[in-house]
Amino acid sequence: MSLLAVLSDGKAIETATVGREGVVGAMAGFGLYKSLVRVIVQLPMAVSQISAVQFWKATGNSDAIRMMCIQYNEVLLSQARITAACNVMHVVEARFCRWLLQSADRAESDTLELTQEFLAEMLGVRRTSVTEVATKIQTTGAIHYSRGVIKILDRPALEKMSCECYQTLLDQSAQLR
Repeated sequence: MSLLAVLSDGKAIETATVGREGVVGAMAGFGLYKSLVRVIVQLPMAVSQISAVQFWKATGNSDAIRMMCIQYNEVLLSQARITAACNVMHVVEARFCRWLLQSADRAESDTLELTQEFLAEMLGVRRTSVTEVATKIQTTGAIHYSRGVIKILDRPALEKMSCECYQTLLDQSAQLR
C-alpha cells in the first residue's frame, strides 16, 4: 500500500509504503482516529482489519502491541524522511529503481502489475518520464517492461542502479526490529 501526501490541487506523491510487515493506522492504537494520509493499494493482497476502538483497547492491554506500533511509526517516519530527500536529491532513474525494489519487497514478488499513470504519481513525474526511464532500464537487462507489468530480471543490477536510499531504508528498518 502507498501512503500519499496530497496537495490542494489534488496532485499526490508517495511518502511511504506498507506491506505485510506493517500496519496502516497504527496511531489509532493511541487514540488518534483520524488520519490525514491517502492510502492506495498498489497490488492485490490479503489484509486484516480491526476497528479503531478495538485496536485502541488492544494497545492498552498489551505492552508488546503498543511497542510494535511505536516502532512501526518510526519506520514510516524514516521512510517519509528518506523519500523526501530522495525525491529532491536523486535522478528519476535511481528513484524508479528504489521504488521497484521497495514494491517487490512488499509484494514478495519480482513481478509487479503497475500502470504508467500509477508509477508517475508515485514518483511525482509525467507518464512519458516513466516510459523513458523504464525503457532505459530495460535495455540494461535488469527489468522487462510491458504494458502494465514490470518483471525484475536482475535484482543485483537494479540495486546498483538504485540510489543509496534503498539500502538506507533496509538498514533503518532492520535497526528498529
